[in-house]
Amino acid sequence: MSKKIHIKRLDSYLLQTFLPLFLMTFAICLFLVLMQFLWKYIADMVGKGLEIKVIAEMFWYAALNLIPLALPLSILLASLMVFGNLGEDLELLSIKSSGIPLLRTMWPLTVLIIFISIGAFFFQNDAMPKIQTKFYSLLISIRQKSPELDIPEGVFYKGIDGYNIYVNRKDRETGMLYDVMIYDVSKNSIDQIAVIMCDSAKMKMAEDKLSLVFTMYDGQQFRNFDGGTMSNTTTSQFVPYARENFKRKQMIIQFDANFNRLDDSMIEGSSSSNYVSKDLGQLMKSIDSMKYQIDSVNVIDRKMMRDYSYLNFRNSYPATEKDSIIKAGEKIKIVSPDSLLASKDLQMKSTILQNAYMKADNNSNEFLFRSMSKTSTQRILNRHWIEWHRKFTLPFACIVFFFIGAPLGSIVRKGGLGMPIVISVILFIIYYILDNVGYKMTRDGVWAHWAGMWFSSMILLPLGVFLTYKAMNDSVIMNADTYVSFFKKIFFIREKRSYPPKEVVIELPSYGEFHASLQKLSNQIDGYLTSYSTLGYKTYWTDKEYDKQLQVIKTNIETMLNTLSNSRSLEILRKAEEYPVLINNQRPFTPDSTMARLLMYVFPVGIVFKLLSYFFERRIAKDLIEVRALSSELTMLVDAATNGN
Repeated sequence: MSKKIHIKRLDSYLLQTFLPLFLMTFAICLFLVLMQFLWKYIADMVGKGLEIKVIAEMFWYAALNLIPLALPLSILLASLMVFGNLGEDLELLSIKSSGIPLLRTMWPLTVLIIFISIGAFFFQNDAMPKIQTKFYSLLISIRQKSPELDIPEGVFYKGIDGYNIYVNRKDRETGMLYDVMIYDVSKNSIDQIAVIMCDSAKMKMAEDKLSLVFTMYDGQQFRNFDGGTMSNTTTSQFVPYARENFKRKQMIIQFDANFNRLDDSMIEGSSSSNYVSKDLGQLMKSIDSMKYQIDSVNVIDRKMMRDYSYLNFRNSYPATEKDSIIKAGEKIKIVSPDSLLASKDLQMKSTILQNAYMKADNNSNEFLFRSMSKTSTQRILNRHWIEWHRKFTLPFACIVFFFIGAPLGSIVRKGGLGMPIVISVILFIIYYILDNVGYKMTRDGVWAHWAGMWFSSMILLPLGVFLTYKAMNDSVIMNADTYVSFFKKIFFIREKRSYPPKEVVIELPSYGEFHASLQKLSNQIDGYLTSYSTLGYKTYWTDKEYDKQLQVIKTNIETMLNTLSNSRSLEILRKAEEYPVLINNQRPFTPDSTMARLLMYVFPVGIVFKLLSYFFERRIAKDLIEVRALSSELTMLVDAATNGN
């Protein structure tokens, strides 16, 4: 009963630890991706005089739209931090020592993540279509908003369509513009260009914010006559124009400064972008319709190719006799087209080839036009499939990232925000790149929609399974010493023994007993070299005694040398330091296991591993011969030390 209560308390403790961290990391991740959105679209919002309400609404919908990007990252970071803290504080070790396995420890958080994933699915299916519709309609409206009017000094300003305005100096207190030059090209014709120059001018916005009122003082206006044309300029150096002097002149320029919001129905009714506003049922209905449309067009195209390209001469047959003529024609011997063309005269050949070329060109243009329609429909269909799969990939990514973060945190055993953030960012960048590759491949029709949209999940799922398996078995894959030791073995980097003289020796070694030990060790080495001087292919994969006998020899050497380390004889200690550290033969599986026998029978793979094993075999044999020689020398030193005593 007490154990049951203990497990319940553990579940409660893990949930109370995880939830605050998850909410904190979710807020941080959402803020980071929101800043990415800001840098991406800041040019569309700056300088347009938007109200705070509009900007706040834009950020609100952007934050909701970016939740699918922030949620998996926050789950990864939170799970890494929770289990990293448990491992760093030795709480995870206490949990395991009480008999609770890692998967049982992860169980309450696994249930929570499953509920979060289910919520993410309904969010993607029910809320995201409305959010994306609001977001894109507002974004398009902001992009179409005219920039706030602020004419700079000393340069031509082109922010008003149809007008180029130059202001030499302006008074910011009174709003007066001095030495103003205006090029009026709003008529879109070179014959109706007008140039206005004035000493000063004042500009203000109309009350309806649909036009600008320019009031100009002491200036001139030059305008071409309406009769002046380009043909005149080619025959004469002079183009007639009108000149007007004025003391005060007003000009109204059309300029819409209002914020005109695009209606949501424009997004929902657009055939090329309405996929963002659909749920699963609507997406499947649209996908079925487009697939039926493409199949229908393909059927029509094949029929057209048959009737109007390859067999178009059949169209001249009488309708009532067409079938019988075709059936009768199947029994007639077909003449080669080349032979038929060669029987005609030169003029007839030219006419036939010209007609064939014209028909081929017309058919090519016709099918090119029809293929463009199919390509456009296929592109929209790919977009629909992308949105359909996204409803499922986000919940699945949340689960995958949890089963990456939790076991990785228990392996790393580092809490806080340092190491978990580094690992999370690296993993998420990999996920983001893979997800974008799959998305673009699906969008362009290079990959099947299911392969592209699940590409990142298919890559990361085996990583999650692998890390969970390693964490359950207390793996040391994140321990640097493990990799250092492995590469030392691979590249045969010899470790150095060190037996410095001890100042205090509790028990001196008994030299008399070493003769029997050294003789026994030499006999074991001789027997080993005799049996395994050359390791056969079958022996390599099936003989368990090879590793066992080598392990016995290694144990005897280490036991003997540890005893000799208490010696006061410097010669004996130096000789003991010369003993090599024996390595193991690196094999992918335990000998005589199922996987070992499978590799043995998979001939090319087994041969490769056996060839790689040759270097380890030679190194082990060489070290054993050296150990035997050193044992003989050590025997003489032990005899000398015994006689000296």
